[in-house]
Amino acid sequence: MSGSRLLPGVSLKRQLLLWLLLPQLVLWLTGGFLAWRVALQNGERGIDQTLTQSVKALARQIKPIGDGLLVDFPKAAQDILEQDPTDRISYMVSSPPGRFLLGNAQLPPPPESTFTESGEAVLYPGMIDDKPVRVASLEVDYGSAKSKQRLRVQVAQSLAVRQRIAHELLEKILLPMGLMGLVLSALVYAGVLRGLQPLKRLETQIEMIGASPQPGHDQLTHVALSSAPQEVHSLASTINRLLAAVAQGQIKEKQFLNDAAHQLRTPLAGLIGQTDLALHEMQDSPARERLVKVRAAAQRSAHLVHQLLQLARSETTVDMQPLDLAVLARDVAREWMGRALAAGVDLGYDGEDHHQIQGNQLLLREALSNLLDNALHYAGSGSVVTVRVQAAPGRGAELSVDDDGPGIPVEQLPNMFQRFWRGSDKAGGCGLGLSIVEEIAQRHHGQAFAQALRPRGLRVGLRLPDQA
Repeated sequence: MSGSRLLPGVSLKRQLLLWLLLPQLVLWLTGGFLAWRVALQNGERGIDQTLTQSVKALARQIKPIGDGLLVDFPKAAQDILEQDPTDRISYMVSSPPGRFLLGNAQLPPPPESTFTESGEAVLYPGMIDDKPVRVASLEVDYGSAKSKQRLRVQVAQSLAVRQRIAHELLEKILLPMGLMGLVLSALVYAGVLRGLQPLKRLETQIEMIGASPQPGHDQLTHVALSSAPQEVHSLASTINRLLAAVAQGQIKEKQFLNDAAHQLRTPLAGLIGQTDLALHEMQDSPARERLVKVRAAAQRSAHLVHQLLQLARSETTVDMQPLDLAVLARDVAREWMGRALAAGVDLGYDGEDHHQIQGNQLLLREALSNLLDNALHYAGSGSVVTVRVQAAPGRGAELSVDDDGPGIPVEQLPNMFQRFWRGSDKAGGCGLGLSIVEEIAQRHHGQAFAQALRPRGLRVGLRLPDQA
């Protein structure tokens, strides 16, 4: 299986292009090399035919007279043979073979291993002035039977013409091949992009599901690619099954949290009530201090159960309706006024008179209540707490609670919205209030934020879009 693995760290598109275009490049280079070889062979074949005809024609101009020779080779013919420096044709006449008589004495003899038959031309490569040439050699017999002699006629031609012909032929072949290669590469690239479009659509759908603020079973399994290839259908079905399993796990987790919180809330309320009665009846008992601690622990447990219920509720489907955020903030601030006075805190509202958004009133009231609960608890007696509604940077609204209490270090601000994280050892609280605020902000397509105030204090709130 190791041989079929994809290249790590390389995108699927690049790998497909690599495996499709690389063989094409190899074939193109191979075709060019073969075309070059064919061009050279054709050029050499043409030269061989020309040299064979030339050496035979020259041999016919040499006529034996008795035991001698008459070379009827006019000066004009010699000038024609040697007039082109790039395509120079040289000749040599020797008798006996190898003993120079006429022409260019630099022509190389045939290889020793070559059998030379009278009247048959022999072709072989050679060098003249360090330049490659092609040589044709023809040997003929002359003279009487008693004094038989042999004559060698050689004609050589430079290979420059062969190379020029090969280059011209190669250019004529490679240009169309190159254009065809570019067109084919463009078609392959377009085909790969088109073939990967179903995967891009699948990726988009999964991203939309992951970014959905309402993660229910229906949304998690809404991956449909009806026009995609069968392979992508299989992938989508597998993802659907996985998402369905995740959705079932989420549903069971929320049901367990809901059931556990409901089951705990009733006995805790009873425990608190019974403790209050016992404290009322045991004014001067030594056990009163222990009962106070029991009631405080029961109240903390009840608060934790309430927070868990709100957290479970904030992660379910949110129904959005038009509401006035500024009016809601003022109403919640008035509801908390009595507790603020009891804690010695100056609570007020400052911001816009009206600001319309799309949201869930119950969840936003819970979020603001958690912000006020944190501010009143940690700012301390004598502090000032202000509820604000103002336009958010960009588009939307900003609902926040400011206090001039001790605040927290700037480096700890990113930890404030983590579950069960607490920035102080002060008694009370369970570390879930701001986590609920963040969940509610995300349900509204917004975000929770926290920032330190100067010279002291803390601002915590939600940035909400006008249209959730």
